[in-house]
Amino acid sequence: MTDRATARALTDLPYHRYLADSEAPPEESADHECVHFVGTDLSDAEVQGSRFRECAFSDATFGTARLSRTNFTDVWLSSCGLIRTDVTASGWLDAEFVTTVLAGTAAYDSTMRRVIFHGCKLDAVNLRGSRLTDVTFVDCALREIDFGGATLTRVRFPGSSLRDVRFDGAVMDRVDLREATELRLQLGAGPLSGLVIDTGQLLGLAPTFASALGVTVAD
Repeated sequence: MTDRATARALTDLPYHRYLADSEAPPEESADHECVHFVGTDLSDAEVQGSRFRECAFSDATFGTARLSRTNFTDVWLSSCGLIRTDVTASGWLDAEFVTTVLAGTAAYDSTMRRVIFHGCKLDAVNLRGSRLTDVTFVDCALREIDFGGATLTRVRFPGSSLRDVRFDGAVMDRVDLREATELRLQLGAGPLSGLVIDTGQLLGLAPTFASALGVTVAD
């Protein structure tokens, strides 16, 4: 897994000196390169099929923007809000989310590779059928996240809490939950092969596993 550091400040980005500030929303089906969207309101934006390369978003409000089939390469999002945003079938490569909120976000059938979430809140995010490779959630709060049917490879959750997270039918390889601070899963049909937990987490999940297997525990 890539251990590149998160760029927590704009000046940490290797391309920050080339960024041009803009408050205007991006255009649909267009190429955007080296643009810094500052405080931009994309709530009503129709940006499907666009491409963003070496771009930054600071304090941007995505709201119900439509960003399906959009590609993000080497992008940085800080203190943004993706509330009920449509990013279905989008592509994310070498992207970084810092102190950003994703709530009710539709992100199913997306592809994420070498993506870092740092200090983010993810609530009711739909990632069904997505492909996540070398993705790390650092000090994040995840609640009601749906990874059903997704393919996850080398995904970690250091310092993060997971509440009511689903992995139904997911194909997993080295999905490491051992560094999570809280672990609460919603179990459905299918195995959890490829999921790595520690002994303490196993004991904590025992009632959930017993219930899913129809086992009654009585002393």
